[in-house]
Amino acid sequence: MVAFVLAAVLIGTGIAQRTIFLGPKDVTAEVTVKTPQAYTVIDSAVLRAHPGEQTLVAHGDGTIFVAQARTADLQAWLSDTSYNRITLGKDGKTSAKVVEPTVSPADGKQLERNPAGSDLWLDTFTGKNSLSDRMQVPEGVSVLVASDGKADAPRDVVLKWPLDTATPWAGPLMVVGGIFLLLGLVLYVLAIRHSRRGRGPRRKAPPPLPLTEPIDVADRAAVEGTPADAPAVEGTSEKPASAHEPGQEPTSEGAGRERRAVRPRRRALLLLLPAVGVTAALLTGCTPDIWPQGAPSPTPSPTETQAVEAGQQAPAVTEAQASRILESVSATLADADKNLDAAKAATRLDGAALEARKTAYSVRKSVADFTLPATIPAEKIKILVPQAYDSWPRTVLMLVEHGTDEKVAPLIMTMTQSDPWSNYKISSVAEMQASAKLPNMAPAWLGAKLTPPDSPFLAAEPNKLAAEFADVIDKGDKSEFHDKFDKTALAFAKSVQDSRATLQQALKDANADTTSSLTFAASAGKEPPVSMSSIDSGAIVAVTLDDSQTIKPTSADAVIKLDKNPSAKALTGVDQSATGFVSVYGVQLFFAVPAQGSDDKITLLAASQQLQSVTEIK
Repeated sequence: MVAFVLAAVLIGTGIAQRTIFLGPKDVTAEVTVKTPQAYTVIDSAVLRAHPGEQTLVAHGDGTIFVAQARTADLQAWLSDTSYNRITLGKDGKTSAKVVEPTVSPADGKQLERNPAGSDLWLDTFTGKNSLSDRMQVPEGVSVLVASDGKADAPRDVVLKWPLDTATPWAGPLMVVGGIFLLLGLVLYVLAIRHSRRGRGPRRKAPPPLPLTEPIDVADRAAVEGTPADAPAVEGTSEKPASAHEPGQEPTSEGAGRERRAVRPRRRALLLLLPAVGVTAALLTGCTPDIWPQGAPSPTPSPTETQAVEAGQQAPAVTEAQASRILESVSATLADADKNLDAAKAATRLDGAALEARKTAYSVRKSVADFTLPATIPAEKIKILVPQAYDSWPRTVLMLVEHGTDEKVAPLIMTMTQSDPWSNYKISSVAEMQASAKLPNMAPAWLGAKLTPPDSPFLAAEPNKLAAEFADVIDKGDKSEFHDKFDKTALAFAKSVQDSRATLQQALKDANADTTSSLTFAASAGKEPPVSMSSIDSGAIVAVTLDDSQTIKPTSADAVIKLDKNPSAKALTGVDQSATGFVSVYGVQLFFAVPAQGSDDKITLLAASQQLQSVTEIK
C-alpha cells in the first residue's frame, strides 16, 4: 500500500505539472492604431520585446502583405508617404503614431504604391484575409504590414512570443511513479500467495468411509438379518472411495488446492497488464520538455576572414535576398526573351546589357536564327559581393553558375539599385574566361566598398582602364599599355585583331577593296566603370568598350550593299547605301586590377561581345 501511495503521488505530481500547473504557452500583444493608414511599421524593439521567435497573426479583408526589412530601409521606402509606426515605450507598452512624409512625392500626390515585389525586403509573406507568420527578427529589422498600397493595412494584428513551459521533473516523476506502481503490484501478488500458503492449522481429515456392498447383497442381508458390518461376500471386489476411473476428474483435496493456487496467479497477471500499459503510455507520450536538458555543447562557427571595421555600413543585400532577386530577374528576362519584349527587359536591365538585348530583339524579329544574349540563370550564386552602403545607389557583384552544366560558362554581373523605390537592374554581364580566377573578395555578410573611378591606388584608374585596353586592341604590342595586361587579356585583344583581319581579307577576296574601305576603332564605352574592392587592396572593375567597324565606298559610283548582312539590313531598314554604314559592337569586360605597386598584371576575368547598333552614314 505504501508503494501504491507513492506511485499515486509521484504520477499525479508529474501530470499536474503538465496540466493544471503548466501556465500559458505564449505572451500576446495586440497592435492597435487609431488612424488607419495604407502601411503599418512594427518597430524592431516591439518585435524583440520578449525572447524567442515572434509570431505575427493578421486578419483583414483581401490581401495581407508582410515584409521584413532593415528599419532604415523601411523608413527610406516610406519617406514620401504617411504610415503608422508601432513603437515600444519605457513602460513596456506599445503605442502607435502617424509618421508624416519627409520627402515630397514626384507628382505632389499621396502615393498608392504596392509593396509586393520590391527588392528591398529581406523576406515577404502574403495571405488572403488572414496570415500567420513565424519570424526570428534580428536587431535593426522591422516589419511592414500592408495590403496592396491602396487599401488600409489590416487593423487586427497580434504578436505572440513563446513562454518557457518546460517541466524537466515531470518525466522523471512519472517514470519513478510507474516503477513504484509495478513494485506495489508485485508486492501485492506476493502477499496474496503468502497468505494462501500460510493460513494456520487445518481441520483433521474425516475417517475413511466403510467399504460399500452391492445392492443385492445389502438387501439380502437386511432380509436375512445379516449385520450391516459383516464382511463382504467372497468374490466381490469394491474400489475405495478415493479411486477413480481413467478419464474422471480427481475429487481429492489435493486437486482442489491445486486449482485454488492457479486462480491467484491469473488475478495477479490481470492486474499487472494494465499497470504495464499505463507505464508504457506515460513513457511513450513523453516530450523533450518534460526531461532535464543538459547544457548544449557549443557549435563551432567559421572563422571570419575579415573583421568589421568601425563605422562599417551594412551590405546592400543578404544571400537569401540576392537569390530571390536573381530568381525575379531570371524569370523576367526569360519572358522578355520569349516575347522579344524590350520594355519588359528594361525593368531588369540597364546600360550596355540593355542595349545589347534591345538590338538583339530588333534583329530577331527579322532574322529568326540571330543569337540572343546569354540567359540569366537562377540556379546558384557561387560568389556574392554586395556593396557595404546604407544609402543609394547600391551595387552588387555576383558570379552565377548554370546549375551543374559545366559546359556553359558562368556569368559574372553587376546590378544596381538606384533608389529605395526601384528594383535592381543588371548593367554589365559577361561570360567567365576558362582560366580566370577571381581575387579574394569580402564575404557576403560583410560586403565591400566601391573603389572611386579616379582611384590612384590601383594599377590603372577605373575610368581609364577601358581606354587603355582599347589602345591595346588597336595597336597590339605597340601600345604603351601592352605590358600592363596579362596573357588572357592579350589573347582576347589578339582575337579581336584576328577577326578584323578576316573581314579585311574577305573584302579583298570579293575585289571590293578598290571601291570601298573598311576601318576599325575601339574606344571606351559611355557607361561609367563599376569597381568593387578586393581584400588585397585591388578591385574587380567592370568596363565597356565600343568596337566600331566603318565601311564606306571610295568611288562616287559605288554603293555598299547589305545582301549578305541581314542583321544590318534589319536594323537600318535599307538594302544599300552610297555613304556607308557604321556597325558598333558593345564589349563588356571584367578585369581584376591589382593595387598600385604590385608585380601582378591586370587580368581579364570575363568578356562578352554583342552587336549594339548599325547606322547609315549621313
